[in-house]
Amino acid sequence: MNPLIQCKTTSPLLITLALLCFGLLPGAQAVDPAPDGGYGPPAYGAGNTAEGENSLLELTSGTYNTAVGWSSLESVTTGSLNTGVGAGTLALDTADRNTAIGAGALLSNTTGPTNTATGAISLYSNTTGESNTATGAYALASNTTADFNTATGASALTNNTTGRINTAIGANTLLTSTTADLNTAIGGEAMRYNTTGGENTGVGFQALVNTSSGSANTAVGRTALIHNTTGNHNIALGYAAGNNLNTGDNNIDIGSAGVGGESNTIRIGSPQTRTFIKGISGVALAGATVVVNAAGQLGVAASSAHFKHEIRPMDKESEAILALKPVSFCYDQDIDEQGLAQFGLVAEEVEKVNPDLVVRDTEGKPYSVRYDQVNAMLLNEFLKEHRKVQELEANAVHQQKQIQALTAGLEKVSAQLELSKAAPQIVGNNQ
Repeated sequence: MNPLIQCKTTSPLLITLALLCFGLLPGAQAVDPAPDGGYGPPAYGAGNTAEGENSLLELTSGTYNTAVGWSSLESVTTGSLNTGVGAGTLALDTADRNTAIGAGALLSNTTGPTNTATGAISLYSNTTGESNTATGAYALASNTTADFNTATGASALTNNTTGRINTAIGANTLLTSTTADLNTAIGGEAMRYNTTGGENTGVGFQALVNTSSGSANTAVGRTALIHNTTGNHNIALGYAAGNNLNTGDNNIDIGSAGVGGESNTIRIGSPQTRTFIKGISGVALAGATVVVNAAGQLGVAASSAHFKHEIRPMDKESEAILALKPVSFCYDQDIDEQGLAQFGLVAEEVEKVNPDLVVRDTEGKPYSVRYDQVNAMLLNEFLKEHRKVQELEANAVHQQKQIQALTAGLEKVSAQLELSKAAPQIVGNNQ
């Protein structure tokens, strides 16, 4: 049986044995010229490979280094487990566990360990920074001492110098960032013009592209928060979400472009005409009644005097409700599937009595009734009637007192008359 066939297997150990078997076969042909493995004398370390002028030129005891290209790993002496493929890769390196592939990749690195650079000029200026990963031409090209950065894409994080723990995936992502930390940009040109803003997350083409010094922003979606520059703590989710925001802070825009310059605002949706939110219906909760204005803003109706002006008694204005006609009805099925009996007013009829009591739709047509205002007017009418009753009761009490006084007077006069009738009889008897 052929000795080579005896060594075939899928096991890594047996594959190694197979290669050894192949090397021992009679008449096996050597590669010509021979590879440059086992670089230098045995004392120089084991497992090193060098190919190219000045590659591994200064090596002393470093092991398992691979240098391919002009001046690749030229300065390494005791460093181990480095790989440099391309002219000038890791030319000044003396550290361990660095990988550079592409002309000029990690060229300036001196003592920074565990860096990976793939692409021409990637991590070119890195000197002592460690655990950086750059994939793409010019990726992290200006990084010097910063650590734990990941850049994938041509020119990704290319101007970063000392910013740490940034992640850029996509061409020109975090392109102008210099000293900022903890940014994540995923998508072509995401956070392209960021300089010093930290703790931002941009996911999507041109997400947060113009943010310069703004921090702690989160943009997910194509061109999300595209015009934000110095705004902080903004959240935008969806295609073109938050596009109108520029300098405002603490905004949340979900599927909404937002409004330029505003802060502390939540906007959800843009073309939608209905809203369903679980966890509200059927949940008992004490608190103020939530209202919505014509612009769709939610809030609580304010009652404090400092929110109001032209305050005056309602007087006869509330008498309009006396002409209203309450009705019973059922909503159409698309509004109320249960078809429960309802009690209220018809907006078109209310408009005839007092247009100010009607809520209108976007076309200006009657849509609903301002029942809270009707309640206030009812209260005014009730109080007016109550005052009338009080006045009647007061008059009744006064009249009762007058009657009692008259009764007492009559009783007194009657008693006097009785005394006057009895007086002559007494005189006659005495005679």
